[in-house]
Amino acid sequence: MSPTLTFADAQRILAAGLAKADEIGQPMNIAVVDAGGHLLAFGRQDGAIRASIDISQRKALTSVLMNAPTAALMELVQPGAELYGLEQTAGGMVIFGGGVPIYRDSELAGAVGVSAGTVEQDVTVAEAAASAAKG
Repeated sequence: MSPTLTFADAQRILAAGLAKADEIGQPMNIAVVDAGGHLLAFGRQDGAIRASIDISQRKALTSVLMNAPTAALMELVQPGAELYGLEQTAGGMVIFGGGVPIYRDSELAGAVGVSAGTVEQDVTVAEAAASAAKG
């Protein structure tokens, strides 16, 4: 049986991400998905830009589909690179930082996607959120 994230897990992951966003002073949109890319939990802090609602969910889905952090895809999708055009597939993947896969027993269990800050801020919050999956 594949590892999975429960709703309680998703709430804990979301809470950790929201706390980190508060700590750095950047309102965020945070999405938590299961291993199938289905939304389990979502939060939009006051002041987080609306475009990032969709972007955060697409970052989480992209991370699941590629089984990788979205930040790892950036170099691979540049013109002339091996995966050039990847972001045009699967309904529009997001290929910049802020999507982080979540593993249980070395198996993909889901992902978190964060958007509304700089890419560095998005990654920081996503990593803090994903680390809560262990607890």
